[in-house]
Amino acid sequence: MTNRFPNGWTAGGALVLGPLLLLAGTLLRSPFHFFFPDQLRAAADHPALMTAAYTVFLAGHVVMWPAVAEVARRIGAKRPVWAAWGGVLVTVGLFARTFHAGVDQAAFSAVRHRGVEEATRLVADGYGDLHLFSYLSFTIMFGWYVLAVGAYLGGVLGPVRAVALAAMGLLPLGVLKGAEVLSVVGTAGLCVALVPLGVRTLRELPRPSRRAVVLAAPVAVGLGALAFVSTLG
Repeated sequence: MTNRFPNGWTAGGALVLGPLLLLAGTLLRSPFHFFFPDQLRAAADHPALMTAAYTVFLAGHVVMWPAVAEVARRIGAKRPVWAAWGGVLVTVGLFARTFHAGVDQAAFSAVRHRGVEEATRLVADGYGDLHLFSYLSFTIMFGWYVLAVGAYLGGVLGPVRAVALAAMGLLPLGVLKGAEVLSVVGTAGLCVALVPLGVRTLRELPRPSRRAVVLAAPVAVGLGALAFVSTLG
């Protein structure tokens, strides 16, 4: 399991961390009304909280790609067609969510620099504009249903956890969407479905060597330095 991409440590960590980040981001934005004018007002009134909520939610979707790859790999042992379709559809849906997050970021920036009223008008004027992901939005919801069926048929998840995985398809889609009850149900269901699988994946791995542990520290420092440099322009 360590000689593949993503390797077992990456996949197992993502299966645990990705769902937890999505649930945390959902809960952080849950006190505020669902639609975009209310989300923009919340961004003006509670900038730190809303930035944290949307950042954590975005991070969860980015982290989810190795998790989805691992679920699809396991499905593929018995149901390769379901694995291929489920994995591709969910991954495209993750791309779409990431695109929406970029629009969210731009809208929050407009709130900071132009105020709530102008930012709301700007978003309202362009809300229905077509782009690539307008045609692929169905993947955000439908992909989870396909992956969940494949996970059940492939013996990766039992019926309860497969239904919990499918609940991710209940999340509202689009830009500047807040959280509602179904959002919490969907992200909590994702935790129920995938976190135990992540723990099992990590337990199946051999313990890292001392050399690998020693090398991890400078690699982490180097990545942190690159992350800082990336913010400079």
